[in-house]
Amino acid sequence: MAASTKVIGFLLALCLGLVHIFASRTHWVERVPHRWWVSLAGGVSVAYIFLDIFPELGSAQTEVEHGSGFLIQYLENHVYLLALVGLALFYGLEKMASRSRAQRQKQHGRDDTHPGVFWIHIISFTLYNAILGYLLREAEDHGLINCLLLFFALGLHFLVNDVSLREHHKQAYDHIGRWLLAAAIICGWVLGQAFHVNAAAIA
Repeated sequence: MAASTKVIGFLLALCLGLVHIFASRTHWVERVPHRWWVSLAGGVSVAYIFLDIFPELGSAQTEVEHGSGFLIQYLENHVYLLALVGLALFYGLEKMASRSRAQRQKQHGRDDTHPGVFWIHIISFTLYNAILGYLLREAEDHGLINCLLLFFALGLHFLVNDVSLREHHKQAYDHIGRWLLAAAIICGWVLGQAFHVNAAAIA
């Protein structure tokens, strides 16, 4: 892989990490109505899903079908099902955080989540970011323009998500959460440079 390509990938990971560090601390974001962000992010997400994710899932299905191993064979017809499970998982995490926050408000008069819920939420997104960071190695091979488009899509996703995480977890997110998420995506990129797994596993 060319050194310039690696630099692009590293800068992409670094900039996405900076989004985590500064997004929830940017006051102008909080002044924009939340429904506007949700609408904008939803539109970008739908476009990204149809233009990139669905074709990638189709390719992933092919890779998995030609993979070896018991787990790979079991999943050979279930790539789309796994995508649905992932969506349901993160929706469940959001609902868990909302309920914990409501209970804390009712029982203790505090507008944040229980510490255990905070760690479950943050560890889940840390793993998610590490995987995204690892997969940036794949994005590096598609050129600067595609990397910029990916940064726009993921940056907007992180921006909206960070505002939501800070709303749920308050100071815990400021002091710990955002730093873990930023570090995870950079660590994922480093792992992507150091270790390569086969195409079926990536799929």
